[in-house]
Amino acid sequence: MPWNPTLYNQFKSVRFLPFFDLSAMIQQTTPMKSIDLGCGTGEQTALLVEKFEQATFVGIDASSEMLEQAYPLGSDRLTFTQQTIEAFTQTEESWDLIFSNAALQWSDDHRTLFPKLIEKLNPGGQFVVQMPCQAENILNQLLDDLADTVSFKEKLGGWNRKTTVLPLDDYAQLMFEAGLSDLQLSQRVYPLIADSHETLYSFIAGSALIPYMERLKEEDKPLFIEAFKAKIATAFSTLPALYAFKRILLYGRKSN
Repeated sequence: MPWNPTLYNQFKSVRFLPFFDLSAMIQQTTPMKSIDLGCGTGEQTALLVEKFEQATFVGIDASSEMLEQAYPLGSDRLTFTQQTIEAFTQTEESWDLIFSNAALQWSDDHRTLFPKLIEKLNPGGQFVVQMPCQAENILNQLLDDLADTVSFKEKLGGWNRKTTVLPLDDYAQLMFEAGLSDLQLSQRVYPLIADSHETLYSFIAGSALIPYMERLKEEDKPLFIEAFKAKIATAFSTLPALYAFKRILLYGRKSN
């Protein structure tokens, strides 16, 4: 089940709010060689190019479906390439800005990954990252619980994608030990008001549900979706419902 840009962007008004908060943390420097890890459709990367007129940007993403929409946004200061974040850590280039909005939660072992990313900063370079607090978000919890039930655990071959996102205190320590200063770390809630259970389902169907659907047989997918929607209806018994979507925002600057 590949990424569906249309479904993902159905909730653009909510998904863009943390991006705007995150981008406001960036301090303009000249020059500013920048990379956007997990750029998706490239729309947000293009907004960064407009905001920081002295910067150049490269957007990378593993999804060809997302990048099909990103490539037309390219310019003399903005290029896109298909690459995983893990492959990026093996490259030799260094950067003045490493930016990532809602992407690093897909990568494993943050205790190893984050120092590797920070190593790629030039002196004075900025590390600016946002991720959902998956362990605290109700829809992620429901998905995790469903995958661990006896019937679906067998259908998934025992697989379940446990969150890789660490507690906020752990990121503070990782960033400090990696040589970042001017640390700014916060957790924020971005409410989604849902008039229906289908809205809540669609919100997570465009992201966290994808790897589960990839692993299920075709005949098992409708059963999983039906069971997941039933869990959502039970958890959000009153409509309209407020879904308190929690995210963490991280900022640090590498010492000169």
